[in-house]
Amino acid sequence: MAILETKGLTRRFGDLVAVDDLSIRIEAGQVFGLLGSNGAGKTTAIKMLTTLLPPTSGTATVAGFDITAQAGKVRRMIGYVPQMISADGTLTGYENLLIFAKLYDIPRRERPGRIADALALMDLADAADRLVREYSGGMIRRLEIAQSMLHRPPVLFLDEPTVGLDPIARNSVWDRLGRLKADFNTTIFLTTHLMEEADALCQEIAILLRGRVAVSGSPAGLKASVGKEHATMDDVFVRYAGTLIESGGTYGDVSRTRRTAQRVG
Repeated sequence: MAILETKGLTRRFGDLVAVDDLSIRIEAGQVFGLLGSNGAGKTTAIKMLTTLLPPTSGTATVAGFDITAQAGKVRRMIGYVPQMISADGTLTGYENLLIFAKLYDIPRRERPGRIADALALMDLADAADRLVREYSGGMIRRLEIAQSMLHRPPVLFLDEPTVGLDPIARNSVWDRLGRLKADFNTTIFLTTHLMEEADALCQEIAILLRGRVAVSGSPAGLKASVGKEHATMDDVFVRYAGTLIESGGTYGDVSRTRRTAQRVG
């Protein structure tokens, strides 16, 4: 049974069709990647699926709940890490998690254990009492993932999860996402500009072109479809999206990078 399914999901802004007739199906425990150039509709799609933006037409269900008619129930079943930085740099890692534990209505007696588990999973236990503005970019991203998973949702949405991170920090985030999938069977829906990231993490991929799905399939299947020996996901993207995407640092670096990505994405 699909844990996430869309049928003809569409979003218009006046005459602009940002997402056009999106129909996808994601099985529980999968990592699904939505790729596309800036402006292709990736962030708009995630905003609809996380109930932040109503669709113009079409339907979608997440964990069995309709994103329009049952938005409140959908929000309880998901975690969401946006492009824009969501951790408060003036608080410690522990304090950030405590705020989210309260927002998610986690019972008071359960909060210390949930927070400790989240910190351990993201390898942040030793940094729990440090101010987040002292964290590296990779640590901030892992903290944000920990925040989004405190209530143990079955579906996690990640919008550009490693934007602005250096390769070492990126690999660290990839490792923690793999552990989430292995330990909790978490379904992960991510957008990315990094073809290497899509290839490494995703079981299924869809490439958006001007709001519509140009092609979808497994990374291996998509590379085989190019008809080129030793094809990469970059080759796939050039073939179906008609271009090549080119894609680390402190709290300030990450914040500035994500603000830019939000404006152009």
